[in-house]
Amino acid sequence: MTSIPSAPAQTRVRVSLGFPYAVTVVLALTLLSAFWYALGRPVELADAVPTGKRMQCVSYTPFTRDQSPLHPPFVVSREQVARDFALLAPYFECIRTYSVLGLEMVPELAREAGLKVMLGAWIGVDKDVNEREIEGLVQLANRYPEAVGAVIVGNEVLLRREATGAQVAELVRRVKARVSQPVTYADVWEFWNKHPEVAPAVDFVTIHLLPYWEDEPSGIDAALAEVRHVRETMGRKFPDRPILIGETGWPSQGRQRETALPSRLNQARFVRGFVQMAEAEGWRYNLIEAFDQPWKREKEGAVGGYWGLFDTDRADKGVLAGPVSNVPDWRGWLAASAGLLAALLFAAGLPRTRPALLTPVVAAAAGSLTVYHLHYGAVAARNGAEWAWVVAEALLALAAGLLVILRVSAPEAGWRRRLLRLTERNAGQILLGLGFCAAVGTLQLAFDPRYRDFPFAVYLVPALGLLWLKVRGGLAARPEFPVLGGLLILGAPVVLVRETLANGPALAWVTVSLALAAALLWPSRPGAAPA
Repeated sequence: MTSIPSAPAQTRVRVSLGFPYAVTVVLALTLLSAFWYALGRPVELADAVPTGKRMQCVSYTPFTRDQSPLHPPFVVSREQVARDFALLAPYFECIRTYSVLGLEMVPELAREAGLKVMLGAWIGVDKDVNEREIEGLVQLANRYPEAVGAVIVGNEVLLRREATGAQVAELVRRVKARVSQPVTYADVWEFWNKHPEVAPAVDFVTIHLLPYWEDEPSGIDAALAEVRHVRETMGRKFPDRPILIGETGWPSQGRQRETALPSRLNQARFVRGFVQMAEAEGWRYNLIEAFDQPWKREKEGAVGGYWGLFDTDRADKGVLAGPVSNVPDWRGWLAASAGLLAALLFAAGLPRTRPALLTPVVAAAAGSLTVYHLHYGAVAARNGAEWAWVVAEALLALAAGLLVILRVSAPEAGWRRRLLRLTERNAGQILLGLGFCAAVGTLQLAFDPRYRDFPFAVYLVPALGLLWLKVRGGLAARPEFPVLGGLLILGAPVVLVRETLANGPALAWVTVSLALAAALLWPSRPGAAPA
């Protein structure tokens, strides 16, 4: 009988591990798909109003992706405004504007589209511009009385501390003497309480009610109850003046403030619930805002650019009707994550030991969280420098994930072995780069947090993986490590105090940054690879 020669030991191991490895690959793909589907799955909600019924009013600023009032000169064409009004007219009865200079065509085009206008004049610190705004406001209101239903003299001037209550009241009285329409001033509701001298000058009180921006933010589950409470309180305070909720809404992207989480789903929940409540109560209202305004991110961070009911390209975000998804293009991001998973698994090679069976799961986590960070960059990055920072974080995280995967798979020869040695030689620089980026982020969140996000996801795999390497003695210390680790530890409680334990992303950031601090501060074993 002819005997069959036995296979080499390494081949036998690979054959014996083939089935469990295939199972973990399938598990990794399943987890990857579940992650992106959970982010992007469409959710059904009741529409804001019945089909065919129009809502009352919406804030309108015409700027598109590359336009900004902060960088004049800018020119908004009649054709652009006409297209916007054609889009908005089936949904709303009126629009609210904030300035007349450069937008003199608005009343005429609104009339042609069947829209009323609450025409606003921008009031600030420049008195010459204020006078031009007021003169333009008066002229347009008188020229188009059938289109201009009301005029608004100033927006949040008291909040910005650019005028006194007495000065605002005087401007309102000047305009009232020259137009036939009702005249108001608009500000956050608290400032009507702080400046009672303004109310007697206006025909109706216009309050801004934004639960996300309150000093004590309301989460989405409590936001509508907060709106009702404030609206009823202001109605009792000014019983002789009609109340207009001049701005209310919810952002679809941006940083979480305590329990107030921006997302498309939460924006839809708030807007639809508010409109239903306002219509039932007979309240006058104006939603903020028609279109996402990227230029607002320059001063307000990512969240400032994502209050629109439509995106900056005028595409429907699903806020008003139909199913809504937080990440409608999730399939594309899933494909990118799967491609990165495949690349990492190819770099690792087939498993030679049982611990290497975990590489598909680690690779799935590293790939998906890196791609998720790039998705975050697409939302939050405002310029080339910020994009460079996001990409640097992603590359460092990917390098750390690759190092961990290669250390577990332990290739013995060939290009994979050379790649392992390359990543090992640069392990200290990778940890140093991640520690530096995280320390900068923690300092920003500790001392200038209002418009900053919590990009914790991209640091998760590197922090845990590099800590594992440090504990195993595979990474030597550098003189910079204690400084960076100390900054992360000192900044953590400041972030938590500012954000409270109710802020999940803030808590996740602190947890991940402390794990990274542990990797930086863990004592190296004698003979560890130099960093």
